[in-house]
Amino acid sequence: MAAASLVHFTTAQVQPVKPGSTESKVKVYTTADNSDYRLTQTATLEFSETGQPFETEICVFVDPSRTFQTFLGIGGAITDASAETFYKLPEKRQKEILNAYFNPKEGIGYSLLRTNMNSCDFSSGSYTYVTEGDADLKSFSVDVDKKFKIPMIKQAMAAAGGTLPLYISPWSPPAWMKDNNNMLQGGKLKPEFYKSWANYYVKYINSIEKEGVPVWGLSIQNEPMAKQRWESCIYTAEEERDFLKKFLGPTLKNAGLSDKNVIVWDHNRDLIYQRAQTYFSDPEVAKYAWGIGFHWYEDWSGGLPVFENVRRVHEAFPDENILFTEGCAESFDANRYSFWGLGEEYGRSMIHDFNNGAVGWTDWNILLDEFGGPNHVGNFCFAPMHGNTKTGELTLTNSYYYIGHFSKFIRPGAKRIIASPSRSQLIATAFVNTDGSVVVVVMNESNQPTEYKLWVNGKTVPVTSLPHSIATLVF
Repeated sequence: MAAASLVHFTTAQVQPVKPGSTESKVKVYTTADNSDYRLTQTATLEFSETGQPFETEICVFVDPSRTFQTFLGIGGAITDASAETFYKLPEKRQKEILNAYFNPKEGIGYSLLRTNMNSCDFSSGSYTYVTEGDADLKSFSVDVDKKFKIPMIKQAMAAAGGTLPLYISPWSPPAWMKDNNNMLQGGKLKPEFYKSWANYYVKYINSIEKEGVPVWGLSIQNEPMAKQRWESCIYTAEEERDFLKKFLGPTLKNAGLSDKNVIVWDHNRDLIYQRAQTYFSDPEVAKYAWGIGFHWYEDWSGGLPVFENVRRVHEAFPDENILFTEGCAESFDANRYSFWGLGEEYGRSMIHDFNNGAVGWTDWNILLDEFGGPNHVGNFCFAPMHGNTKTGELTLTNSYYYIGHFSKFIRPGAKRIIASPSRSQLIATAFVNTDGSVVVVVMNESNQPTEYKLWVNGKTVPVTSLPHSIATLVF
């Protein structure tokens, strides 16, 4: 198997986990650079009594008795671009894609979905569901979504076993509702359209649920502090707070949709604490907000990711859910399909985000074409899978496998537990599933192999972490 490109796609290397296993053996699944290992079972190990480790021994200490947040799921976004690319590929490829992402045994078991309400940059053009100036939403129709997006979401849900939590996110209200009269370039929602825009969410949820697509939740606004050359809309923290508690929250409740989970912020880690403080310090917001979402693009200026900002929110507001809602590798270049750093960025972020309190993790587009689109403003990006709409071939970046090291083995309802490496070249996170199986994910970004011991209550197994690798240990 090639490191990143796969013409005849197969998930044969991905071995299913036996649920409810009580074996003391540790199964090790590995993805590593400069190897053929791609979610490959590379070892079956057995614990032995060792007791106190020496200072010179490298260990990953795991404590299943200390549990933290409950795991919601891992998944990605079915955007217009993903769905359009999907239906341009041969039917055989479509089935392979669905199986690879959503089948929990043969694939990597995605358990969460996101999609866009109205157009986003990853649409072939800008659109809304109403005609110009229709504040009463009498013209509301989701016919544009019935061609590609809704059918693909329904197929994904079926491939996942029939249920798959889906949340929706708007990038912009219709242009005539905004003070810049443009869906692009930021702008703000005019106060006189707050009620109409709140009703818009209800119309959309009811419309797609009528088409057989259940909605788990929604975020209020994608990236509310970004003026983009694509669809965007600006809310200060106070504006978003007040829109939720005065308009969107009551409107959802009155429409019988109070069970829909509302996500605030949905933007980067950099401002997340300031936004969380503004929202969650208001007791009225607690009536409607399920939690706060975040992205990873705060390092766009060359800085390092501010992972600990997520922890600050969790420390200050421990009862609020924290969900990673979007991330991708930007600046698409087909010559970089094999770049190992694509996957490592995912692994690094997922480990730190879970350890800092995130309950789930959502990738951006699950599928893009051979150009990193379609995208109507040229904002082309990487996805874990790219489909060549001319040849029908599929190409995988290693991010698919890195995500799979978490999504395949950590299942909804799991509890995070302690994972504590004794040396900085290793980073790790761990969960215990509802069936009692323990999952430990260990990542090595260094150029050197690292011998370490997985240590649990005085028992250990020796493990070799290959250079630039990620491994999932299951016992």
